[in-house]
Amino acid sequence: MAGPLEGLKVLDIATIIAAPFAATLLADYGAEVLKIEMPGHGDGVRSFPPFKDGKPLWWKAANRNKKFATLDLRTGEGLALFKQLLPRFDVLIENFRPGTLDRWGLPRRCCGRSSRAS
Repeated sequence: MAGPLEGLKVLDIATIIAAPFAATLLADYGAEVLKIEMPGHGDGVRSFPPFKDGKPLWWKAANRNKKFATLDLRTGEGLALFKQLLPRFDVLIENFRPGTLDRWGLPRRCCGRSSRAS
């Protein structure tokens, strides 16, 4: 979808509603958003009712206009791949507990534009 944010690349590793919805709004305005979910269960919103035709409406609303991938960030291999992906994106949206990104060894500014700007 073309829009004022066309060309902006967003990596969304957030869960539940607020942060994924923020990424959705960026996608609505033309940003390219890749949402990464953990294997097995994905985003917790996938289990929130109401459902239509077996699909959760909350998940569909909070994740429209995105591309999707599965990656286990809890494994060394998954984390290494994630670190390779980061420089290709301009924005990282996450809502993990404080200190999680530090434990993963990620710098405060870890995406393309922000790391180029520092």
